[in-house]
Parts: sequence; structure tokens; C-alpha cells
Amino acid sequence: MTNLRHRRCGLLNRHTSVYRIREVDARDDEIADVLTELHRLTFLSGASIPPFDGGHWWLADRASTPVAFAGVVPSTHVRNAGYFCRVGVLQRHWGHRLQLLLMRAGEARARRNGWTCVVSDTTGNIVSANNFVRAGYRMYAPPYPWAFPDTIYWRKSLVSGSFSS
Repeated sequence: MTNLRHRRCGLLNRHTSVYRIREVDARDDEIADVLTELHRLTFLSGASIPPFDGGHWWLADRASTPVAFAGVVPSTHVRNAGYFCRVGVLQRHWGHRLQLLLMRAGEARARRNGWTCVVSDTTGNIVSANNFVRAGYRMYAPPYPWAFPDTIYWRKSLVSGSFSS
């Protein structure tokens, strides 16, 4: 794991376990293997493995062991926006706000990229939907929905004082 770009967001959670969030170079084969394994363990067969060679990716570690990941890519559906394509947390690490922390890391990168908002979607995942609400996202109806009929679409403006549906 030599090509890592570290972004330290280490913090102490309510269970006094230390997690570290770091942005990684997913084009590195070792990192791509870790992301693939975490994807398999968190999404099982519920979602296809995304291409890791584009966008921005993060790993959350506990004691140097990856336990969660996230990816944000340029949206192909919303102009000048990022799209959370994946956020996965190993089940034994649920309840430590890792999804929320990974989302915040992605939003910070989106701001640095100059994107005006971040969008995403959830289908049949109440826990993730609640985390989008907790992170300040709003449900919205895109002009051209891109997923399933029962998908909920999320949007968060990164520009102060604005929200467009």
C-alpha cells in the first residue's frame, strides 16, 4: 500500500475505539483488492463491484485493518455534482457513525473539486436512508430517474444557502 494519500480524520467514538478515515488511490492494485473484498463483504451479491479506477475512494481503518469504504465519482445525471456510488461498513462495525464520517470525507473532496452538490440513491436500505437524513441530505425527484422504481434519491447542496430540486 505504497500509493496511499492519507487524509487523517481519526476520531474517538462513543465506544473509545479509534477509526481512521483515509483517502486512497484505488488505481493501486493492493487498494483495489481491499476495496473489492470490502465490497463483497458489505454488499454480498446485492450490487455489482464498481470500477475503482475513477473518482475518489476512502478506507476506514481500525487498528490498521480496513473495516469500511466509500467512493464518490462525478455524477453522470446531475451537472457539476458528485455521486456517492458506494458506502459500505462491515456489520460488526455498525453503530460507530462510519457511514456518516465517510460521507463527510466525500463531501469535503466534492467541495475541493468545485462541485455544487452531491447526489446518491438508496433502495430498500432504511439504515443508509437515515444516515443521508442525518448528514443533511434531502430527498428529491430527479428529472430522469436512473435506478429502480422504489429508489429514493438524495441531494445535498455544497453551496451555502441554496438547494434546488
